[in-house]
Amino acid sequence: MSQEKNKRRITKVTTRAGDAGNTKLATGRTIGKHEPVVRVMGSIDELNSHIGVLEALVEDQTQQNLRAIQQALFDMGAVFAMEGSYDAPEHANLEAWTDTLNSALPPLTEFVLPRGGTAAAQSHVCRAVCRRAESELWGFIAGLDDPAESFGNAARYLNRLSDYFFVLARALSQGEEQQWQGPER
Repeated sequence: MSQEKNKRRITKVTTRAGDAGNTKLATGRTIGKHEPVVRVMGSIDELNSHIGVLEALVEDQTQQNLRAIQQALFDMGAVFAMEGSYDAPEHANLEAWTDTLNSALPPLTEFVLPRGGTAAAQSHVCRAVCRRAESELWGFIAGLDDPAESFGNAARYLNRLSDYFFVLARALSQGEEQQWQGPER
């Protein structure tokens, strides 16, 4: 029965329910589409879409990692749609992946310019969108009297995720990395 229910979860895409500027959370509560939590969910959705582009540009383990991240971001969407009563994804894998990639890279002496080939540049886009989503999430949390623990855990996940995309971009640049030359070049 539960499989049958899941098959019919989204039966109609155009509902016109949002035409008045409102949306319904998974808890059943109706809120305005301008609310901070909706902006957070939108930024996470945007990030997930950018990850889909990056996933199409890479192979092997990186592709598998990106697919796992996409699933985790959908879980994160549930954190907000369920108003904090759903657990945020764990960030331990992100830290391990980041450390593994970073251990093979030369040390940085300056900031990195966001380029280095198509996949590296797309990873930088993912990093930038992720940082914005994290910032919006902290703004949302700051506006709450008693934020759910899962909101803070989601913010920590996004923080680790932006680190991962930065290091992944460096790894994907394959020697094409360009560091900022400073204001006195």
